Amino acid sequence: MIKVLIVDDQAILADGIRSVLSSCPEFEVVGVASDGTMAVAATEKYAPDVVLMDIRMPNMNGVLATQEIKRLHPDTKVLILTTFDDSDYILNAINYGASGYLLKDISASALIDAVKNAYAGDTILPAKIAKRIADAARMVTADKEIRLRRKFALSEREVEIALMIYDGFTNKQIASALKLTDGTARNYISSIYEKLGTSSRSEAVERMRSALTT
Repeated sequence: MIKVLIVDDQAILADGIRSVLSSCPEFEVVGVASDGTMAVAATEKYAPDVVLMDIRMPNMNGVLATQEIKRLHPDTKVLILTTFDDSDYILNAINYGASGYLLKDISASALIDAVKNAYAGDTILPAKIAKRIADAARMVTADKEIRLRRKFALSEREVEIALMIYDGFTNKQIASALKLTDGTARNYISSIYEKLGTSSRSEAVERMRSALTT
């Protein structure tokens, strides 16, 4: 039995979702909350396996509620369910540990499948939301590239490799991904260290983190 908590400040929508989920014998709707604060308390009380979370609510929005629930109950799956498809909300919810993001025009059968899949550990993202995330990620990457290039006078290839170092890639992984020889990859990395004024990977990452967060 999959225990589900519904969080939505619109009672008629919450009732509709409850009706859909109650039609499936694999689900038990353990509670309904109408804002983020109540959602956190209800999660503590009912220990749901999956929380269906609205975003725009009074007192505490769904993104902050997701963050708090995942902090207190990391194994609880949170599915964002909303009519609002703003990329900032999407990225924040996913970054805080949401298992996916659904729009409220989803069909009953798709909703049931999404809850089951989230419970199983899958990430649920409709195609148009996945595209928004990819577009936003490209913008973030472009901003990082510009900052590193300006700060440290890195070449285009050096910026590419620097970001891979920042993301935790090893020298061998960098060489393989960019189809470089190990020696060529090492030469680029040495040049990057020199321009950053560092002599180690950990120092380089710290210098880049400082440049990208200030």
